[in-house]
Amino acid sequence: MTADTSLLTTPLYALHLELGARMVPFAGYSMPVQYPAGLMAEHHHTRQSAGLFDVSHMGQLRLTGLDAAAAFETLMPVDVIDLGVGKQRYGLLLNDAGGIMDDLMFVNRDVMNGGDIFVVVNGACKVADTAHIQARIGSRCQVTTLSEQALLALQGPLAVTALSRLVPGVEKLVFMTGAAFEWQGAALFVTRSGYTGEDGFEISVHAAHAEALARALLSQPEVQAIGLGARNSLRLEAGLCLYGQDIDTTTTPVEAGLNWALQKSRRSVGARAAGFPGAEKVLGQLDGTTPVERKRVGLIALERIPVREHVMLHNAQGEWIGEVTSGLLGPSANQPVAMAYVQTKYATTGTLLNAMVRGKAVPMCVSAMPFVPTRYFRGPV
Repeated sequence: MTADTSLLTTPLYALHLELGARMVPFAGYSMPVQYPAGLMAEHHHTRQSAGLFDVSHMGQLRLTGLDAAAAFETLMPVDVIDLGVGKQRYGLLLNDAGGIMDDLMFVNRDVMNGGDIFVVVNGACKVADTAHIQARIGSRCQVTTLSEQALLALQGPLAVTALSRLVPGVEKLVFMTGAAFEWQGAALFVTRSGYTGEDGFEISVHAAHAEALARALLSQPEVQAIGLGARNSLRLEAGLCLYGQDIDTTTTPVEAGLNWALQKSRRSVGARAAGFPGAEKVLGQLDGTTPVERKRVGLIALERIPVREHVMLHNAQGEWIGEVTSGLLGPSANQPVAMAYVQTKYATTGTLLNAMVRGKAVPMCVSAMPFVPTRYFRGPV
């Protein structure tokens, strides 16, 4: 394969080629979509054991200063100020119309005592996100881009077994927490999180040590390299949005069904209500005072025909009522699954719709998500 010199590469690029990966353009980078085993095998291996993903294309930032938490909270409808040390949270950067500019993860690394808020944003959005954060709150805190850091994700039920051999202590983390560790002299910041619906970890490591760490992880009997193809099928089965596909600046958190991400303190009767971009619209939709014209739903096809993104949805009368944003034959669900935006009156679980696939009406049923049970580790039962 001839390399596209216009694409950026991650610190693991040479390793991907060595492992026989098929590389594709993604978020401006040359990234592995699959390895010789193929998407289906990679998907099932992650569900059954442990898969290693290169997510170094994503952006990593740190916000420092005593005002950093309060400042960052002004950009999102989430609670940053009260987030405990070592705790991680899902956040949504909004524009002034309440549209989602990006979804992200952040951790309080003891920002009030000289630490920082560590932020991970989507690769395709990282330049715009950084500029937006700098423009909006750069006068209140220091915004530093961690361009020297790589990011690895180890996902699956045996991820903790494999990683704890190399980095003892990670097994003490629970879902949505993080801590600093060391491996062979290399500093790591590890969170127990990921985007597959499985237990697992995300590991921030300096680019100079990324390949050695990846090779050490791949030498563990539980671990195989996994590409973007399986990452997509895993996150879709888990009911997780892909930015730019299932959420974007035209969708609000309420339309996207992300009400769970809006903490009570930022809602209309909360201690720090509003005070974020698009608050009037978002809180109005949440409270029912502003109409919600469409909602994101899960769909299961009643015939074994995959329904892909951009497929139109019709009601029984043949009228357009929505559009699929993500869809495929779920390897673990063992049936075609999809996410879509539909007119609100068609968003109730159990509603029957028709997906128009090459002129054929494929019956689908609105379904609860996730399509397969999630297995996040929240602590001993």
